[in-house]
Amino acid sequence: MLISQSPVRSRKSTPLLQMRGISKTFPGVRALNDVRLSVYPGEVHSLMGENGAGKSTLMKILSGAYQADAGGEILIDGQPTAIAGPLAARSLGISVIYQELSLAPNLSVAENIYAGRELRRGRLVDRAGMERGCEDVLKRLGAPFKPHTLVGDLSIAERQLVEIARAVHANARILVMDEPTTPLSSRETGRLFELVRQLRSEGIAIIYISHRMAEIYELSDRVSVLRDGSYIGTLMRDELSAESLVKMMVGRDISGFYKKEHARYDPGNVVLSVRDIADDNCVKGCSLDLHKGEVLGIAGLVGAGRTELARLIFGAAEKTRGEVSMHGKPLRLRTPRDAIDAGLVYLTEDRKGQGLFLDMSVRDNINITVAGRDAKMGVMDLPRGNTRATDAIAALSIRVPNMRVHVGALSGGNQQKVLLSRLLETKPEVLILDEPTRGVDIGAKSEIYRIINDLARSGVGVIVISSELPEVIGVADRVLVMREGEIAGELGGHSGKPISQEAIIELATGSKAEPLA
Repeated sequence: MLISQSPVRSRKSTPLLQMRGISKTFPGVRALNDVRLSVYPGEVHSLMGENGAGKSTLMKILSGAYQADAGGEILIDGQPTAIAGPLAARSLGISVIYQELSLAPNLSVAENIYAGRELRRGRLVDRAGMERGCEDVLKRLGAPFKPHTLVGDLSIAERQLVEIARAVHANARILVMDEPTTPLSSRETGRLFELVRQLRSEGIAIIYISHRMAEIYELSDRVSVLRDGSYIGTLMRDELSAESLVKMMVGRDISGFYKKEHARYDPGNVVLSVRDIADDNCVKGCSLDLHKGEVLGIAGLVGAGRTELARLIFGAAEKTRGEVSMHGKPLRLRTPRDAIDAGLVYLTEDRKGQGLFLDMSVRDNINITVAGRDAKMGVMDLPRGNTRATDAIAALSIRVPNMRVHVGALSGGNQQKVLLSRLLETKPEVLILDEPTRGVDIGAKSEIYRIINDLARSGVGVIVISSELPEVIGVADRVLVMREGEIAGELGGHSGKPISQEAIIELATGSKAEPLA
């Protein structure tokens, strides 16, 4: 394993930030164990690790939200520093931009930038003074909005820029960015990368957290890896490779990451048939067949209609025409419950907003769809529910202290597996997975791919919708590519056309669209 202890070239000999021997224990759980991290001025230092590896806990200690166990130390400019709370962290020049932005949408850009540091004229808030005071930083960052603009009227990318402006305006020297590109389009991501490079050139130390390898390669000067709450090592930019990073993160070689081991599907055994389905808005008449034991990928650009097609098939949205059949028999899907009863289930791309009950336990989330089957005279069978949850936790390797913990307290990958386990308890014949690995780490992705493989091998027909082309190519037997609400073409299977990124992009962009026969 390559572990770099030397400073980044051209950096000062003393790191701006050093965290040494950092440990953190919660009741019954040791979240961090003797972790270390050093970051230099003008450096993008990426922090990687599976969900649950300890990244968020370490950053909460840095931000003052948590206090580390006794024995560790934090140094700023080489001087031991106590960070008693978030205000102390801010006074030291430490700012954190979380994945869930912490802005007040009913306030202006200027009011959000000055939050906690408001200017006053006597007893009154000096809004005009705050607007003047943040003009320079907005101009410096190339903001397309004004200080008086209401944050609620901004796009997600623009709100993120407000967060960055707030940090810069507060003279942040250490900026933590946690999964900043998750809600952004490719164009918005490119603009964010330009800002990161600009801030780096101005001497700001940036700790960048992301699961996306391409971003790590593009931005990082160094990368540190955590696994199971422990520090594994640090790689210099010229030492980075997918193999080394993945092995450090998961502790094993996953060269067979996308390996398909299920038997080839039977093209004569159609389990799901969709004909000319449309909503006359996002979906304009799509037809497809899914075979028993097949993994069918659906690819396309953002806005192509992939999610909308899935919701129409599942009965979660109203179609204006078309027919959905299973085993040759038309389904009358008035509600998603009808689809579930027919053996057709759908994993939403929005697991927090539309999938999980975050304030309910893991056990209740797993059981909620099938609990009625266990009930006797209206009374739930709790022992059977406990057994089901225990079995699901073991089968899907869900990392959880116990089944009674709230789902909202779990990492993204474990939340996804809880939702998936709930769907599998219905014993489906057809499973539609919409962005099944979005926001989850490498290890959780590997486990989800294994689950998909096992389901197909058992005869379940699986549809996988994904924006990650390597994922679609790696897991799918066939790929349908959507463009502007229509299926532009088919790759793999009996189409005679190999599945490749180039072929998918050609069909998705319309540069070489070929309608299905």
